[in-house]
Amino acid sequence: MDKRLQPETDSTAGQEHKHGHAHAHGDGHQHAGGCCAADEAGPVATDEAEVGDGYRRFRISGMDCASCANTISTAVGGMPGVRDVRVSVPREMMFIAIDEARTPLDRVGERVKSLGYGAELLAADAPAPRPVAVAWWRTPKGLHAIVGGIATAAAFVINHIWPVAGHYLFIAAAVLLALPIARRAVAAALAGAPFTIEMLMTVAVIGAVIIGEPAEATVVVFLFATGEVLEGYAASRARAGIEALASLVPDRAFIEEDGVVREVAAASIRPGHVVLARPGDHVAADGTVIEGRAHLDEAAITGESIPVSRGPGEKVFAGSVAIDAALKIRAEKSAADNTIARMVALVEEAQDAKAPAQRFIDSFSRIYTPLIAALGLLVAIVPPLFLGGEWHTWIYRGLALLLIGCPCALVISVPAAVASALATAARAGILAKGGVILETLAKAEVVAFDKTGTLTRGRPAVTDVHATDGTVEDLLALAAAIEAGSSHPLAEAIVAEAQTRKLTPAPASEIRALAGRGVSGSVAGRTIFIGAPRFAAEEGTIGTALTEKIAAFEQAGNTIAVVVADKVGVGAIALRDEPRDDARAGIAALKALGVRTLMLSGDNPATAAAIGRSLSIDDARGGLLPADKVDAIRKLSKERGTVMVGDGINDAAALAAASVGMAMGSGTGLARETAGVALMGNRLADVARAIALGRATMANIRQNVAIALGLKAVFLVTTILGITGLWIAVFADTGATVLVTLNAMRLLLPPAGAASGRGAST
Repeated sequence: MDKRLQPETDSTAGQEHKHGHAHAHGDGHQHAGGCCAADEAGPVATDEAEVGDGYRRFRISGMDCASCANTISTAVGGMPGVRDVRVSVPREMMFIAIDEARTPLDRVGERVKSLGYGAELLAADAPAPRPVAVAWWRTPKGLHAIVGGIATAAAFVINHIWPVAGHYLFIAAAVLLALPIARRAVAAALAGAPFTIEMLMTVAVIGAVIIGEPAEATVVVFLFATGEVLEGYAASRARAGIEALASLVPDRAFIEEDGVVREVAAASIRPGHVVLARPGDHVAADGTVIEGRAHLDEAAITGESIPVSRGPGEKVFAGSVAIDAALKIRAEKSAADNTIARMVALVEEAQDAKAPAQRFIDSFSRIYTPLIAALGLLVAIVPPLFLGGEWHTWIYRGLALLLIGCPCALVISVPAAVASALATAARAGILAKGGVILETLAKAEVVAFDKTGTLTRGRPAVTDVHATDGTVEDLLALAAAIEAGSSHPLAEAIVAEAQTRKLTPAPASEIRALAGRGVSGSVAGRTIFIGAPRFAAEEGTIGTALTEKIAAFEQAGNTIAVVVADKVGVGAIALRDEPRDDARAGIAALKALGVRTLMLSGDNPATAAAIGRSLSIDDARGGLLPADKVDAIRKLSKERGTVMVGDGINDAAALAAASVGMAMGSGTGLARETAGVALMGNRLADVARAIALGRATMANIRQNVAIALGLKAVFLVTTILGITGLWIAVFADTGATVLVTLNAMRLLLPPAGAASGRGAST
């Protein structure tokens, strides 16, 4: 996988949730078991790059949340010869490092299946399959809920007509419906995860039947099964956005070889293949247009709703749609490494990475369930033994307490919100590398910007040329000779101006890019340096007349490139890079959030100040080397949450030093590798949108925790007081889980201002 899109994780990367539950075996995304605290488990994978050599892969079906990963990790991690187990819920994959001489892989699969999941061993070279959705009524838990509903209704009807027969029918229904749950509970306990909701449910049902409350036991099992269906549906909706993104790349594509067009599997496309895209087709590969011009809908990749025109020499993304004409595209990436594949991988891996809030919740959940179970036991035996209470009454209340002892809603409060937020961000072209990034963005108080290419268009133009030795044309030709081949915007502007004037630069040699300073080389035996005035002064003598001219250029808001030949300043080239069309709106959006703005530029202070004033930036600093930018960011990050936004190689260190680095979509690979967020749409408004989404995510998490703990606390008290019973206790658990998931799904709605923010990019 492309390192530019690898998530920033810590040593606890992955779904390292310390709660477990078993699931009904079967395909689909339906939640087949409850969530609950489990024993400490091994690490769970987030990055496939880390689990390549020496690891075998299983496709795991039936997982819906973090506790699924923990249950499997706990169970498999305890088998002989297992060195490491890593489970990814979004990818529905398990990676295992194992001594197969001690434990064959088929036994690993059997262990996973005993927990209620599907397990399929994948060949080493097989592509990872995409999750396949299955209608809820076709899943084992869906059938369980349907049978439970029929059995419960029949028992109530017969009990009304013939109470004696109804009583025994309730017992039969409760036992029959509880058997699958009990099997999963025993399997999980034997695998090292005794405190699962299945175990608590089994104990409660058995206890209710023993004390003569079979009707309550039947209703409890039915509500539990119904809750599983609702949880699974809500979880599948949260996953649907990423699956829709993955489906944008077609399964089949047309390629041209030696003038012959043939249809192939899109997965077989390799760099160098000529891929055809007809009007209405989804582009099958990342590449460069070699023939044709068409408008492309790139909304799924960049969040940009307005189609863009692409022609020969221009890049196109896999998953974009050719609207009005056909294109021939030379593929530059394989199917597994195209933009869509990397976006999906990033979001899935980011969903696996744990935010600090999630680690705290996981730690709390590990003590919550045993504590509530112990409390239930005390409630059941202490009042009858020491306070003269009735055994039936207090055992009933103790059993009810067991059912509210599962922290399902609490445990999923963070990952559900984070998964929804990451999916929404990805659809808007904002790729965040994990929940920790969203949590940090929520605390951002300062946003620092690089100038060139970030706040400005990155396409400066030559506005004036002054030569102290020879003609202006000679100076431009000399500068163009040195700058030819450079991708720096100022260099490209100088070369473009020379081409416009139809100048022919002499060949240059020994060209060296001096990071943050300029460029040097040799032309016709002369040693040439081109750079900012202060660095030019270090490379040679700058005469008084040239110094005065440079000052005049700077006062006019120009960026200056001074040309030094053989240690003598021979002229200056003035360039101006206009602010991007969306820069003012992007800065205004940040101010509306109460965020201070800062511009860090290597340009001269006068030019930086002029641009800062025009954009209403709070603090514009010029004349900075890359090291100066890093120092400024480090100082700010120590005091408050700081975001750095940039796009160039010289921004990479500052991006890494910030609380969160953001790389513009047009930026270099190094910038995107070191950044925590990639803005694929290249829109400055997305900076504010990402911060707003981070804040919304943390607010959603706080709401989820309040819902989970609030309902538990209320029903804990009412259960002890005898106001509520077993089925209400189940509702407290399942209902809270569904409410938390539905609340988290609100983050799947488009970010505020998304529509208005599109189309403003340059």
